[in-house]
Amino acid sequence: MADPSPDQGPIVEADRISKRFGATVALSDARICVAPGESHALVGRNGAGKSTLVSILTGLQSPDTGSLRFNGVAAPASGDTYAWRTRVACVYQRSTVIPALTVAENLFLDRQSTGVLRPIRWRRLRDRASELLAEYGVDVDPTARAGDLTVEQRQFVEIARALSFGARFIILDEPTARLDARGIDKLFGKLRSLQAQGVAFLYISHHLREVYDLCTTVTVYRDAKHIVTAPVAEMDQPALVAAMTGDSVRTAGPHPMSAPRASKSSKALLEVKELGLRHFYQDFSLTAHAGEVVGLAGASASGNVQVGETLAGLHHPTSGTITVAGRAVRTGRVPAALAAGIGFVPEDRHIQGLIPQRSIAENATLTVASQLGPLGTVLPARTRAFAQEMITGLDIKTPGVSAPVSALSGGNQQKVVIARALATEPHALVAIRPTNGVDIKSKESLLGTVRQVADSGKTALIISDELDDLRICDRVLAMFHGRVVAEFAQGWSDEQLVAAMEGMSGPNHTKETDAPYR
Repeated sequence: MADPSPDQGPIVEADRISKRFGATVALSDARICVAPGESHALVGRNGAGKSTLVSILTGLQSPDTGSLRFNGVAAPASGDTYAWRTRVACVYQRSTVIPALTVAENLFLDRQSTGVLRPIRWRRLRDRASELLAEYGVDVDPTARAGDLTVEQRQFVEIARALSFGARFIILDEPTARLDARGIDKLFGKLRSLQAQGVAFLYISHHLREVYDLCTTVTVYRDAKHIVTAPVAEMDQPALVAAMTGDSVRTAGPHPMSAPRASKSSKALLEVKELGLRHFYQDFSLTAHAGEVVGLAGASASGNVQVGETLAGLHHPTSGTITVAGRAVRTGRVPAALAAGIGFVPEDRHIQGLIPQRSIAENATLTVASQLGPLGTVLPARTRAFAQEMITGLDIKTPGVSAPVSALSGGNQQKVVIARALATEPHALVAIRPTNGVDIKSKESLLGTVRQVADSGKTALIISDELDDLRICDRVLAMFHGRVVAEFAQGWSDEQLVAAMEGMSGPNHTKETDAPYR
């Protein structure tokens, strides 16, 4: 590996970076410094400020305060795309190569010709691509269609494209999320060889074991602030998790809203057996009882969100069965899931949960609209009356049922989404990140509603990576790379749960696997 010695100077240095979006503080006096040839990890929980920092390091956002320098020179002006490309590139979790184009065309996109009015010399383009790939040891056919490449091959193409601009600093954002073990080994081997050539990497991942496998330095962000930077060899796993979650050990004892845990003798309302969805998760099994709230924790690539969406009928699983109140559910069909008694709160209310132009009443009654009039017709008066009952029951703050749902605050919009999920009086409520983007008071109200669902003799599944969402749960299952790796009863600590979610062994795990699904 290239020697990232101090006399070379940092390849990138961000100091006292702050960024606000309205009232939200995205970064506060944050900093990071990466040396040439270094593999530097950036870790932190969701909302820690990692994504905002990446947007600033790549020129997509400008900081409100602070300085950013590449090789000792101030960052280019905002909008100077070419200048930014010569200094930094980011390989995102979702590939940016164009599947329909060849490798050569992707490598030199918008640079196929040496002049604006000159025709493309296709043979020369392929030769240039071959030379570039050979220079960095990327074994890919330049004439191959990008859509036919493996995931790691597409990543290699993106890295080679970045290097072709002259950039020697590359940000890798969750690069192993869709790689199997063999693909990860190939990626890491390639990164180490590029480090030997002086290329530096900022490695962002929820999988902390990979930090110890690849990186020499780690920086932790928490609550939009820089917490610590240290050599990986000097920070053991408990210390790293503690830095991510806070110094004090917070435990999830019985929550004020929690009822006594459902007994095994209570009625099983949701039974999932060996459910699998290719590329996302496999062998997922769960039995949730009446009166029980179960948490399904996991980072972005864990597969927990896809489990919830499969239960709601949004995905057709490749294996397994779902049973609700003793009735088999026809998988892969939203109407079948609704009819079987599954209520669903999607991950993003703006994209999946609401029709902004429609009224609160229309949004709240979408799942039962056909029942609000004779012969499938919808009677406005019944719709308004039904919606008013839900508004009153969930304490939705609104000027009236006919107001557009877009006029509500985030917390009240989320209550409308939950109201719609409960309109069918489901046996099981599946809620993905139910408090996403709402204030503290609304969070308490929303989680109280979920708890009340269970207390009424139903069951609820909360799918989230937000620890506060999971504190009301009677038990929590932690997923990592498509498998359940641990189960916690009430009393878990932040460190224990985060360690399991990040793929690291932690204390008091009741079950664990050493071979996570990729």
